[in-house]
Amino acid sequence: MHGSINARDVGEVAVRTGDGRREGADRQPCVDGIELSFFCPDVTDASTLKRVQQFMDFGYRVTVFGFRRSRYNTAYQPPWPNVALGFTTDARYWQRVRALVRAIPALFAHRGALARARVFYARNIDQLLLTLLARLITLSRAPVAYEVLDIPPILMQRGLVPTVLRAIERWCLRRIALLVVSSPGFHRNYYARIQNYRGAWFLLENKLHPSIAPPPPAVRRVAQHGRPWVVGYFGLIRGEATFALIARLAERLQGRVLFKFAGILTTVDRAKFDDVLRRCPNIVYSGPYLPQQDLERLYREVDFAWALDLEHTDHNSRWLMPCRFYEAGYFGVPCLAVHGFEVGSTIESHRIGWTFDAPLEESLARFFERLSVADYERIRGRLRSVPRSMFVAGDDVAQLCTMLGRA
Repeated sequence: MHGSINARDVGEVAVRTGDGRREGADRQPCVDGIELSFFCPDVTDASTLKRVQQFMDFGYRVTVFGFRRSRYNTAYQPPWPNVALGFTTDARYWQRVRALVRAIPALFAHRGALARARVFYARNIDQLLLTLLARLITLSRAPVAYEVLDIPPILMQRGLVPTVLRAIERWCLRRIALLVVSSPGFHRNYYARIQNYRGAWFLLENKLHPSIAPPPPAVRRVAQHGRPWVVGYFGLIRGEATFALIARLAERLQGRVLFKFAGILTTVDRAKFDDVLRRCPNIVYSGPYLPQQDLERLYREVDFAWALDLEHTDHNSRWLMPCRFYEAGYFGVPCLAVHGFEVGSTIESHRIGWTFDAPLEESLARFFERLSVADYERIRGRLRSVPRSMFVAGDDVAQLCTMLGRA
């Protein structure tokens, strides 16, 4: 997912004090009022809210230059200084190009704010292009950080357009001070191997913001004989192949497994989704939710978190670390993942969940038919012993802020 979760009302994500920091946040700013211009593809996305709030918590004065996506929260007004750049749409690349061109006048209109920036922070390649243009307009020499949450499928394709886009990104990469990635697989498999990037980079995982992780997590219900196993899929619901696999499993395992969905449908067709809900009583969908209010309740009601992403199995899905790995881990819920994927390798190295080989449907069906309560509780007990820092943001954000401040 781009980011963590899509909320019903993202305006409720944090309560801010007069100096812009969240109430209850650790007041140990590692920078002192440094101006940061933050370029993002969607000001309503919860991961954007989280990152901006983290920068403010650590002392930055943030101005957001942001687009919107029309899928949800279109009336949301950010509480921080915000420059609206227009609307964009997922996967419609030519529309996004036109939106970038239409955003240029806004850069000229706000060149005073851009000139004051000591740091530029861009999320995705579109925003990086705008950021570099903003630096050119203002003749700024402020460093640029480039954050990557996903590798867009078009960058992994063959053909003229993908080749040109990769070349543009390589040109941009030579002009940044820091690459920020959410998974080491992105750096290892794409930026180092394909883009030949040799510059500074920083791993900033999709961990929970401390405000969403009240210590300690509530004790969940104990697994019991005689009731179905419950699998949770929370966040951005995406990937036709992923959902089709769940639908087939639900049909085969009625009475044995219950699948609970919550969040926002993205690349899953709504009509197909609703049809499966009608056919499969052991698939339920509760709609969008607020992460800071609902995560504990959602994970308390499930035995497993679904972390099998089959949307782009040759690249992005194979390399990413999904937000639900951190959410589920913190709340003591083991993940199900694909063997050989980045998240699967992490689960295996710590022995805190289960991974599966192809054919996935047979492997998963056999697993649920044979799993004992004792085996489940053994894995869950190991997960509970993992340090909280594996799942909750802490020093990693402070380190990033310090690096940006020094740059």
